[in-house]
Amino acid sequence: MDGNRRWAQARGLPAALGHKAGAEAVRRTIEAAANQGISWLTLFAFSSENWRRPLEEVSALTGLLRLYLRSEVANLVKEGVRLRVIGDFERFGPEMTRSIRAAEQATAGGMRLNLNVALSYGGRDEIVSAARMAARAIAEGRLAPEALDEATFGGFLQTAGMPDPDLIIRTSGEQRLSNFLLWQAAYAEFVFQDVLWPDYGAEHLAEAVAAFARRERRYGARP
Repeated sequence: MDGNRRWAQARGLPAALGHKAGAEAVRRTIEAAANQGISWLTLFAFSSENWRRPLEEVSALTGLLRLYLRSEVANLVKEGVRLRVIGDFERFGPEMTRSIRAAEQATAGGMRLNLNVALSYGGRDEIVSAARMAARAIAEGRLAPEALDEATFGGFLQTAGMPDPDLIIRTSGEQRLSNFLLWQAAYAEFVFQDVLWPDYGAEHLAEAVAAFARRERRYGARP
């Protein structure tokens, strides 16, 4: 979800309005994903590195997230969308944490689309945290060292029980992972699109999915 600030700057607008336009793109993309039969969608809304941004921008983003949780939960329930949030989102404070937990609970019955939102998320942090939990389980005798394989380790990640991504889309012309789902992206396909996130819509998602459908996925094996 890249390009909110650049979209705003190109129009002589404050960054906060770029993020607001980005929230509209979130709404369009969720609807498009559900309509296109996509069952899992993960949006990288706020990285652990985004805390380094100016306080004014972080505050605007926090306010927008709070507003989104209040205004969109009923629609997510109506559309059969289950919301789950990954990342160290407790850094946003107790009020935001309560809102997130309430939204997750309210949408828990959704079966049309599984929507994951990464907030204050960093792939390296997630892996280190999982390693600590695995080490603690071994130290406490709950896990034998030789039993620690990829599947077991994956159970310590925040995405435990969720499928690894098949396709990762990066907008605004950027071509890097930026600390997103580092473990889970091992065999993901990548599509890079030049469109800025606030302009993203159903047609862009359809283009990315079509590009993915043309790929031959071998997972390291010969065809």
